[in-house]
Amino acid sequence: MSDPEFSLSPSLDRQRLADRFAAEGRIHIPEFLDAACADRFLQSLRTRTDWALIINQDDKNFDLDRDAQAALSVEQQRALDDAVYAGARYGFQYRYEAIRVPDAEAERDGLDDALARFASFLSSAPVVDLFRFITGKAGIDFADAQATAYGPGHFLTAHDDDVAGKQRHAAYVYNLTPAWRADWGGLLLFHGDDGNVTRGLTPSFNALNIFAVPQPHSVSMVTPFAASRRYSVTGWLRGR
Repeated sequence: MSDPEFSLSPSLDRQRLADRFAAEGRIHIPEFLDAACADRFLQSLRTRTDWALIINQDDKNFDLDRDAQAALSVEQQRALDDAVYAGARYGFQYRYEAIRVPDAEAERDGLDDALARFASFLSSAPVVDLFRFITGKAGIDFADAQATAYGPGHFLTAHDDDVAGKQRHAAYVYNLTPAWRADWGGLLLFHGDDGNVTRGLTPSFNALNIFAVPQPHSVSMVTPFAASRRYSVTGWLRGR
């Protein structure tokens, strides 16, 4: 059942979106939600204080909550920066803030917050049917989700999302960043086989990007002069 807090925009043209996805393997959907829904959702994320810094070292993931970040000394912060930049130089590396949502519906139901309800909305029957129609992937059963916030110095290097056993049919990025400039960084970049960028998408408020897995992509580093954080909800459309 859809959550009444969220509703799809009535302007969505399912057939046109499906045709574009079939031709290109990705789709940009402006005005995905009703505008009032999107505004309320952004404000709820901006006021949350449980964001954690997410970084990796090879295949290990580390979460640092706000208190842990504040407790880092200047020397520790410099060492962390050095390690992150070394990992990014030639390998897969990321640094951004996030709030994760459990995959299990029963666990989501126990969380009284808009993010968990949005994850459940994406996994509701009408929205899953829409995703199946657009992508042509009948095996999509649910969407996993995490809120992400990219501030200055945050980035995600090139990868293709293809992980054995995860049954990821497509990836998605739902943008919640108003009035973003391309020169602030934080662009979703798609890479060709030769390593060149084939398309770059500037964050656009209330727009949903869906793209087939595997597909090489990255998020460019947010600049120190960006006027705000880059908010989005990201995840994969998966089978069980």
